[in-house]
Amino acid sequence: MPESKGATAKADAIVIGAGLAGLVATAELVAAGKRVIVLEQESEANLGGQAWWSFGGLFLIDSPEQRRMGVHDSHELARQDWFASAEFDRDEDIWGKQWAEAYLAFAAGEKRAWLHEKGVRFFPVVGWAERGGYTATGHGNSVPRFHVTWGTGPGVLAPFIKAVRAGVEAGLVELKFRHRVDELIVSRKAVVGASGSVLAPDDAERGAATSREVVGDFSIRAGAVIVASGGIGGNHDLVRAAWPEWLGTPPAKMLSGVPAHVDGRMLAISEKAGANAINGDRMWHYVEGITNFAPVWAQHGIRILPGPSSMWFDASGSRLPIPLFPGFDTLGTLEHLRSTGHDHSWFVLTQSIIEKEFALSGSEQNPDLTGKSVRLLLRQRLGKGATPPVEAFKSQGEDFVVADTLDELFAGMRRLSPDVELDTTNIRHEIEARDRELDNTFSKDAQITALRGARTYRGDKLIRVAKPHKILDPAHRPLIAVKLHVVTRKSLGGLQTDLDARVLDAAGKPISGLYAAGEIAGFGGGGVHGYRALEGTFLGGCLFTGRTAGRAVAAQL
Repeated sequence: MPESKGATAKADAIVIGAGLAGLVATAELVAAGKRVIVLEQESEANLGGQAWWSFGGLFLIDSPEQRRMGVHDSHELARQDWFASAEFDRDEDIWGKQWAEAYLAFAAGEKRAWLHEKGVRFFPVVGWAERGGYTATGHGNSVPRFHVTWGTGPGVLAPFIKAVRAGVEAGLVELKFRHRVDELIVSRKAVVGASGSVLAPDDAERGAATSREVVGDFSIRAGAVIVASGGIGGNHDLVRAAWPEWLGTPPAKMLSGVPAHVDGRMLAISEKAGANAINGDRMWHYVEGITNFAPVWAQHGIRILPGPSSMWFDASGSRLPIPLFPGFDTLGTLEHLRSTGHDHSWFVLTQSIIEKEFALSGSEQNPDLTGKSVRLLLRQRLGKGATPPVEAFKSQGEDFVVADTLDELFAGMRRLSPDVELDTTNIRHEIEARDRELDNTFSKDAQITALRGARTYRGDKLIRVAKPHKILDPAHRPLIAVKLHVVTRKSLGGLQTDLDARVLDAAGKPISGLYAAGEIAGFGGGGVHGYRALEGTFLGGCLFTGRTAGRAVAAQL
């Protein structure tokens, strides 16, 4: 039942947001015997937030999984990659740098053992995301570090949901769904609680838009408040307002990689209470988005996790420059494509490539991994054909063109994008020239060199990178073109925090009683990633900041 108007409750701590960071923080508080009220504007169906929808990728350093795959990683190498990618260059990055050092130590140290003790397990093949393609001091992962959780996003969440549920049973946790925070309560420059609106019950499925009808209000006081409400990716107006100049103009059309309730409301609410929000112009959006043919939320986009073999063309038919190959540099590719004046681009590939190299981001798009089914995994990943979710998009997705000849492929591409003049002569020329390079075991085409190099890694050769072949070889047909869109995803900036997750004010001083974790904290310090991420670091950032905030609050109370 909703609280009556003006009702007041008390707790040791309030956690705002029932996503991964909030659940981890709550679990830590429960372990310390503290009483916690969790406030979540959505229904119980959305417990776990964005993490539930994720592929479950986690960044680990020198793990047993890496070593078994022949990967030699180290803390020093990972630090080299992180700081080269982050390019910290602002005075306000002072805490982001310190969080980066702390997180790298965590990922190279106790992170895996901590998760393993909670029952989290990993798929044995480590993925190689954000490969970079520049020099050793440039952006990207020097080695594979993307560990897919057995059970994907739900598998990451499971131990923390279990701990929070146990807290409910023990009388330590109250889960208050449909409670939207509208204000942080401040008394004598300290945050002492939160107040807001009780929203009408809504039985919409997970991720779907819910009613904003207000049926009551609430006011809750506590010894500390942890804000763990996520980012802005579901609010395209905020994304466009924060869009950085170096990425050009924001797209007129974008897909949403997160539900609409990822709305960024708590940023402004926290700022009103004195919090310092920084690096709002740092963000992480993908350029391999495809329209979901069975959308759960408005403008629902799914990201293709591509292998390196597809040929990539801009909207008019020019091949993307080196090293902007699939899976190499997310924001570098976004920056280039924004300079073309168009909102979409194209993959051109073969059936053999889609079978080996296309994975779709999201727990719901990977039923074998999410369902922890070895039999299904072996059939889908190692058997003939692409996975059923990929084949479903190929046959039903509005962004796919499938054809037996180039002329038929070009006709389909024109149908999907009639307003942009497509230089099919150049596309044909690029494909034919690329195919000639495969007559030798050596090549001046950097993409061919890159994919041959990728196949020296056991994991890529086994399940991720197709054997090099000519695009126009009839044995590998049909030909496929995929229209790609920008799909919103993560905020890289947020509330500035110190290493105890305490929110800082504009003068750099901690605000008494206020803590932040997860995406709203820029995954630590208001921007642990700097300008670019190495992938697998978003869920990990929620785990680390949530754990830190929960433990810090428990120690303070």
